[in-house]
Amino acid sequence: MAYKYEPKGPVARVIHEFEETMIALLMGLMTLVTFINVILRYAFNSQLIWGLELTLILFAWLVLFGISYGFKTTAHLGVDVLINAVPRKARIIIGITAGLLSILYAVLLLKGAWDYWAPFAGFDATTGRWFPTGFANSRDQGWYETEQIPIPFAKEWLEANFNMGEAYEKMPRLVPYFILPFGMLLMLVRLIQATARLFMGEAESIIVSHEAEDAVEKAGAALKKEV
Repeated sequence: MAYKYEPKGPVARVIHEFEETMIALLMGLMTLVTFINVILRYAFNSQLIWGLELTLILFAWLVLFGISYGFKTTAHLGVDVLINAVPRKARIIIGITAGLLSILYAVLLLKGAWDYWAPFAGFDATTGRWFPTGFANSRDQGWYETEQIPIPFAKEWLEANFNMGEAYEKMPRLVPYFILPFGMLLMLVRLIQATARLFMGEAESIIVSHEAEDAVEKAGAALKKEV
């Protein structure tokens, strides 16, 4: 059964539009900064010294936003040759198993992402090798900065809350690195929703099915019309 995501209710619609807007904005900013840097380099022998670093950060945000968005809209590709060879009931069982294993993996990623980001924000990392068993004091690394990116806004607030009032010369790393725990949390939520759809019989898999075949069929149909 093919699944097509449709936001239900005004809140879901707002969240959906926000996610799509963020993805488009990140891609647009990344393209704009790269374009400006190319013009400056070849036309004026200059450059935005922070352009490359900002582009890398925007790309990382775009990827991590896209992962959760892909699970929500069932857009991730996967190999379904063996899945399609078994009866529908078995496909659903396999899909649910895959969903539960993916949720477990997302929990591990979320723990690792939090433990990496927390010291940069002055928070405690979790204890436990695999699963969080509590929190422990971490070495405060809020003073770590990016290489070149300036702080466009909230400079005084960041200094007061994360650097004990000391001045930042560049953007603190806690800002770009925030996408790690936030992105992993979004992915976990979307995986739970996708697995719930399997339980409710609204879908049979958490991956897109027959995308290549559909594209070939559409191309063939279009070619026939032209002929």
